[in-house]
Amino acid sequence: MKAFNLSEWVLNHRSFTGFMLALVVLGGLFAYFKLGQQEDPPFTFRIMVVKTLYPGATALEVEQQLTDRLEKKIQELPDLDYLRSYSKPGESVIFITPREDTPPKEIPELWYQVRKKVDDIRMTLPPGSIGPFFNDEFGDTYSLIYAFSGEGFNYADLKLAADSVRQQLLRVKDVEKVDLIGVQDEKIFVEFSDKKLAELGLESAAVAGALQAQNGMAPAGTVFSAQRNLPIRLTGSFDSEDSVANMAVRIANRTFKVKDFAKVTRGYVDPAEFKMRFNGKPALGLGVTMSKQGNVIDLGKSLEDALAGMASELPLGMDVEQVANQAHVVKNQMAEFGQTFFEALATVLVVSFLSLGWRTGSVVALTVPLVLAATLLVMLLCGIDLQRISLGALILALGLLVDDAMIAVEMMARKLEEGWDRMRAATYAYTATAFPMLTGTLITIVGFLPVGLAQSSAGEYTVSIFQVVGISLILSWIGAVVFTPYLGFLILKVHANGDPAAHDLFDTPFYNRLRRWVDACVVHRKKVIVATLALFGLGVVALTHVPEQFFPLSNRPEVIVDLWLPEGSAFEQTEAAAKRMEAMLAKDEDVEHVASYVGSGTPRFFMLIVQQLANTNLAELVVMTKDNVARERVMQRVRQALSTDFPNVRGRVMRLNVGPPMDYPVVFRVLGENPNIVRGIADRVAEVVRANPDTVDVNDDWHERMPSFRLVLDQDKARALGVSTASLSQALQAHFAGIPVGQLREQDKLIDIVWRASPELRTAADELPDVAVRTANGKSVSLSQFVKFETVFEDGVRWRRNRFPAISVRADVADGKLAPDVAAEIVPKLKPIQDSLPAGYFIETGGSKEDAVTAQKSILIWIPLVLIVTLILLMMQLQNLSRTFMVFSTAPLGVIGAAFALLLFRAPFGFMALLGILALAGMIMRNSVILVDQIDQDEKSGLDTWSAIIESTVRRFRPIMLTAAAAILAMIPLSRNDFFGPQAIAIMGGLTVATVLTVFFLPALYAAWFRVESANEGHKALT
Repeated sequence: MKAFNLSEWVLNHRSFTGFMLALVVLGGLFAYFKLGQQEDPPFTFRIMVVKTLYPGATALEVEQQLTDRLEKKIQELPDLDYLRSYSKPGESVIFITPREDTPPKEIPELWYQVRKKVDDIRMTLPPGSIGPFFNDEFGDTYSLIYAFSGEGFNYADLKLAADSVRQQLLRVKDVEKVDLIGVQDEKIFVEFSDKKLAELGLESAAVAGALQAQNGMAPAGTVFSAQRNLPIRLTGSFDSEDSVANMAVRIANRTFKVKDFAKVTRGYVDPAEFKMRFNGKPALGLGVTMSKQGNVIDLGKSLEDALAGMASELPLGMDVEQVANQAHVVKNQMAEFGQTFFEALATVLVVSFLSLGWRTGSVVALTVPLVLAATLLVMLLCGIDLQRISLGALILALGLLVDDAMIAVEMMARKLEEGWDRMRAATYAYTATAFPMLTGTLITIVGFLPVGLAQSSAGEYTVSIFQVVGISLILSWIGAVVFTPYLGFLILKVHANGDPAAHDLFDTPFYNRLRRWVDACVVHRKKVIVATLALFGLGVVALTHVPEQFFPLSNRPEVIVDLWLPEGSAFEQTEAAAKRMEAMLAKDEDVEHVASYVGSGTPRFFMLIVQQLANTNLAELVVMTKDNVARERVMQRVRQALSTDFPNVRGRVMRLNVGPPMDYPVVFRVLGENPNIVRGIADRVAEVVRANPDTVDVNDDWHERMPSFRLVLDQDKARALGVSTASLSQALQAHFAGIPVGQLREQDKLIDIVWRASPELRTAADELPDVAVRTANGKSVSLSQFVKFETVFEDGVRWRRNRFPAISVRADVADGKLAPDVAAEIVPKLKPIQDSLPAGYFIETGGSKEDAVTAQKSILIWIPLVLIVTLILLMMQLQNLSRTFMVFSTAPLGVIGAAFALLLFRAPFGFMALLGILALAGMIMRNSVILVDQIDQDEKSGLDTWSAIIESTVRRFRPIMLTAAAAILAMIPLSRNDFFGPQAIAIMGGLTVATVLTVFFLPALYAAWFRVESANEGHKALT
């Protein structure tokens, strides 16, 4: 029975094949325009924040009463990696991080378990605590952010306009949500003077109670008549600040208007908690989040059109400016990758035309777009969008997917030159090399398998490399046995039978020299093998000298500037520092615009950014520069200004990172039971880190201690006067911070009415002893009569990790240096400290070094599976255990060229370079399989083993070199890419050396492995 030949079936049904070919092209075009376009691939943020407030408590009290209680319960979670928390005065924040190998689909269930467990102990939290509140939406990224600002407009005006625009934008296709950023809540302040109240004989608490009673919302009943029900409505609630000021208050049989003893003003939350500024002006932000099915470029156009239509409806003089525009970033990214892709495609086609000739090269040139069209169609069906990783994977695959087509068409062309007819020549490749090609293709895909299975944040971020490469390579094999024979049948010409030149194709001076070189390698096999092993050893040594890097920096032009004031600094001081920095940047010609966020970090406009949480002593500026060159100049100028013009400000200037979010690149954590001992160890660690010349801005996350007033209450005097701790706390709270005494209802707004002392009394710390406190007998006495005042220093923040006090010593690295290398230099110098630690105290390495190890472990853990799958594929193809292990032994040869190429081009060894080296193993074994299979076929055709080795190598030389050249040259455009560059360079170098070794080392290894002797000497191969 004749074996089925797919290529022959295709040619016997040419009409159907042509129809399917047209469908693939149309499907590819359809998929290209329908595929989602994003900056980065979907990414699960494996972190949840639990925040609880405890007003009036110190950081230590918050830690003991709230944080520790919550952490004990949360530690019961399954799949928990670690807990990280901080306690500040009045605030507890716990960061929950699950294990890296937790599948993304299980994360929502884990967050549900957190809520359930915390709810179980909610009633055990101390009275007066507020919350806990949960935040598991860290991954929401604003596709576009707009700033509303204008001279003469207050925050209420800006909010009114922004609310109107928000309502319209929610109607735009693919808009999921629109948030207001930097809203300042309106307040009605009723500000009193202690002296004035004392003069009138009024008590602060009594007035506050009267105000609360006046504006309460309560049902007044209903008149039920025979005909209808008539609800009773009462007037008298506040409807403006004037109604508050003119309200009559009756206390102790006397009536006063509020304005007689207090000043009523309308303003905004004071002190502010968070503000946004744009180009030096107060602003209100509008952040637009795209739905997961959307296309960000289309969304950008739709929003631009929508805003253009609303421009005329905005108040005259109000500006709406773009702060962040992911659509523009993605458009540029697509253009950049498009240019790189077409450069790689042109390179592959030039190699095809130059090496195979015009007609034969045309077959490859037409097959490649067909395979790419099919790849895009499958990507659409599988839900893989066009983004940073998948686009790079397409370019990476481009250099590999031509291999099978080149092998098939080269064999067809050779058979036509030997005089075969078109049908026989077109179908021969299927019988001769289809299954070795399939095995080789699958082995190449298996080389990318670890990234497809890696259970880590880095693996999830880069998984589309495996998906896209796997899809394209499988389709490339189908293209080689379906499209290539079909196109070759239509395009290639038949050569006349009996042409002597055709039969002497490999009897040329070049091939005769190659034959002698291969023969010499087989003769001197031991020397060749020893030399190759020596080269491999040098490659391994060279690899240890390649600088390390986890993920590269982004090529986006933004600069992030953090301004940290001393712990406990007032919001106004932080805002003043931000304004000074804005003024300096406004004069910089390299700066396009500046967005400032005071009191917290920037909203997430870039998915991989590390978000800073609320801190009144933090201002974060996002500086948009004109380009990447300008970015570096701006960074240097800002660093210079921070060192000279901003005393008492700890500044940090950063580029954006690519890859899983990471705060500081160099981190050393000190953990232990006693915070004081941990503090001492951390100071010693900081000295070592600071001594390294490549570290910048060494600091720790506990910051400095902050001053506070401690009021020591004389309990005997207080009881005699009828003053309790609770009543005193309430009186001081009302005096300094203010207490809400009602709400003004204005249309759809609820505006708090706040009772507090006048500004001069609230801000004068030296007058605290003179604050009047009402006693039980109705008289007022000064605080100094029963309170002793002390100024003490307390922790501004206390960090923990897995319930251990933990101080992280952190640093940036100097430009041109890589964080894992810097950390590796510091670790040995910390060993004396580590050795001297008491039991129960630890120093851990964090930052990029830790993340790189975690990511690499998630990859390397799958190496045994890769080995097993590879051996199974080899055995299926070769059907010989000895040949299988011989081919398998060639896999590491890529290390030689990869290591030297990384060193030569000064490319770092990181996650992507590791993937490149693993992928190289599959590419190398692919060539080895095809060559070994050819040797086996030649032996079966009657050649002795020695001759089979030589002749098979000569015959396979051109397809091996052509496919390698196409892959290597296609990597050149990709090597300029910041993200894929190290991987491309590793593959280029490794494949160059490995291809040469396939031609010269593999024949020598085969001869040595099977102890092959020359047939001329009367010996036979011992197989």
